[in-house]
Amino acid sequence: MVKRDPTRQLTVTSRDGTPIDAWVDEARRQVHAALAAQADPDKAARMQAYMKTEMPFYGVQKPERRPILRQLVKTYPPGSAGDYEPMVLGLWDLPHREEKYLALAYARRFKKYVTPDRLPLFRRLIVEGAWWDLVDEVATHLIRSLVMNHPAESWPTVDRWIDDEVMWLRRTALICQVGAKEATDPARLYRFTRDRAHEKEFFIRKAIGWALREYSKTDPEGVAGFINSNLETLSGLSYREGSRHIRDLVDPR
Repeated sequence: MVKRDPTRQLTVTSRDGTPIDAWVDEARRQVHAALAAQADPDKAARMQAYMKTEMPFYGVQKPERRPILRQLVKTYPPGSAGDYEPMVLGLWDLPHREEKYLALAYARRFKKYVTPDRLPLFRRLIVEGAWWDLVDEVATHLIRSLVMNHPAESWPTVDRWIDDEVMWLRRTALICQVGAKEATDPARLYRFTRDRAHEKEFFIRKAIGWALREYSKTDPEGVAGFINSNLETLSGLSYREGSRHIRDLVDPR
């Protein structure tokens, strides 16, 4: 359940006047029922092993989750920002991995509510998610949308994340421009990379390589120049990943 402040007036949806807690609970029950109906214990065990997590799975893969998401979005669209966040968190707080995947997919679907005042919500999803499948979805879609569409309001927060003690926030800062193409802020990308190049953490080194590799598709010469100027500081993993598409432009190590 989403924890609410009992001193605050109960929010209602603009859709039908249902109290928000009841609205969210109804959606949670329907999502659970739809996933449970397709549960596959063998797939669940394999998915759990692949993700290296103790969190349970139903064993419902992405293609089978799509109709559930479509029905969720159709039946429970947020009527306001006050509906959006409780629904995202209500789904997120359910115990299975697929429910969290649906929470993130729901969050992405309603772009009008992906605004800078959602940064505390998205930070929570990153910190609580604390694994690449969940974190990367937030980083490369929700946070990317914010820094591209609301840069003045969003970058100051993400700038602080590059030095945060939470590794997954540092990773988010590094990869939040993946897919931005010509809208990438290369100065920030390169600054963030230099700031974290010394780290031994695998997920940081991999993130650096991923971010550089993706931007090299847009500016191969610029990325090659950065890599060549930082050969001594980039890890082997970051170098290999970052230069994958521009081998002929980078100096050998």
